[in-house]
Amino acid sequence: MSLTGTRVGFALTGSHCTLGRVLPEIERLVAEGAEVTPIMSPAAAFLNTAYGRAAEWRERIRRIAGRDPLTTFPEVEPIGPRRLLDVLVIAPCTGNTLAKLAGAVTDTPVVMAAKAQLRNGRPVVLSVSTNDGLGLNARNLGFLLAARNIYFVPFGQDNPHGKPNSLDADERLILPAVQAALEGRQLQPILVTRYRAPAAEV
Repeated sequence: MSLTGTRVGFALTGSHCTLGRVLPEIERLVAEGAEVTPIMSPAAAFLNTAYGRAAEWRERIRRIAGRDPLTTFPEVEPIGPRRLLDVLVIAPCTGNTLAKLAGAVTDTPVVMAAKAQLRNGRPVVLSVSTNDGLGLNARNLGFLLAARNIYFVPFGQDNPHGKPNSLDADERLILPAVQAALEGRQLQPILVTRYRAPAAEV
């Protein structure tokens, strides 16, 4: 499925260790002809961490997408009434964001953008990256798996022994997940292997 002219919102939240893995996927979407509008939560947009300075992340995203990330409520508010996006990707989607989506909490630009998409009956694609996906957030994950117009990038346990509740999406599947969501389909299989056993365990 061609993405030429498709308006893709690409929202990033505060799983800072995952940001570097999803940026190449924005590049892939742009290469496929998508018009990408980047959106960032306050944690992703303004927190300096061991994984990089916030200003540098924003600049890298601006260069890839060709436009500045939306980081405020006034900037994302028109998405709903003007129907500005064909599909919204949230990658990485933290457990915090999962919980807010499941609980209808709208307190960041990212979840407001998701609310706008769902209001318009348009697809939202979640690429989970959370340490508690099989813990307290499992109920939110289950709720969203059954929700209309919400689709998932296939995911799996990334460290079942060290972090048994942790779930991590395969960001390399963002592009096909977006294409499937635009056709009203969940990309399958939804559960994939993310764990790579150390040589001693094989």
